Amino acid sequence: MFSFLKKKKIISHIKLNGVIGNAGKFKQGIDFAGQEEIIKKAFSLKKAAAVAISINSPGGSPVQSHLIYSFIRQQAKKSNKKVIFFAEDVAASGGYLISCAGDEIYANSSSIIGSIGVIYSSFGFTELIKKIGVERRVHTAGKNKSTLDPFMEEKEEDIQRLKNIQLDLHQDFINVVEKSRGAKLNKTEVELFSGEFWSGSRAKKLGLIDGIGDAHEILKEKFGEDVVIKKFEKTKGWLSQKLSSSNHIDQFANILDERSIWQRYGF
Repeated sequence: MFSFLKKKKIISHIKLNGVIGNAGKFKQGIDFAGQEEIIKKAFSLKKAAAVAISINSPGGSPVQSHLIYSFIRQQAKKSNKKVIFFAEDVAASGGYLISCAGDEIYANSSSIIGSIGVIYSSFGFTELIKKIGVERRVHTAGKNKSTLDPFMEEKEEDIQRLKNIQLDLHQDFINVVEKSRGAKLNKTEVELFSGEFWSGSRAKKLGLIDGIGDAHEILKEKFGEDVVIKKFEKTKGWLSQKLSSSNHIDQFANILDERSIWQRYGF
């Protein structure tokens, strides 16, 4: 009889889409500077019972991933609000690291989750420039300034130096996952930190996520059928809307570009 007098629960909702880092002027991407204000606004909604964040990212910059992760945790602590993450198509590498800012993580059974590792990829052109008669000339102040130059022969000490940096970055990533997931992680079945990725269903068994379901479904289960989801989104300028990808060729090119950026950055 008095159900109409009951207050509806309000949930702030943010969407994070794209490569983490500088993905180009008019391409969708995620970086701290671009998301700071939106995240702050979502947490500042006093009536909100929790903050929900949907993420769809293959990864990217380790630094930007850590900055966004840390800022979300700071805001959660400051506002005393629970954070619930929802992985869409993919929350891998840096995308998964950011997801670890959630008190709970959910995904679709077919989502791609994990890839807890670090990658560097490049090409070697030494034989090519010999064939076309090009002589490479490099002058540096500092003997290691030309480390891993693709037009010069690889040096074992350069590779080892890179591996040491990768190990540091990898350990930082592992520390975040272990701090976030703790006893939920199932380390008996597979090596969780090998860089491998899994389906949402498998990720749940491994303890990388808490359950299967989308944002609307889970939020209604937790906060009632009449839950109000308040969306916080960055406003796109007119020029940005016009120049953003609108056809399948552009979208395919973006996917290829995202993959290459992901590899260059490391997460």
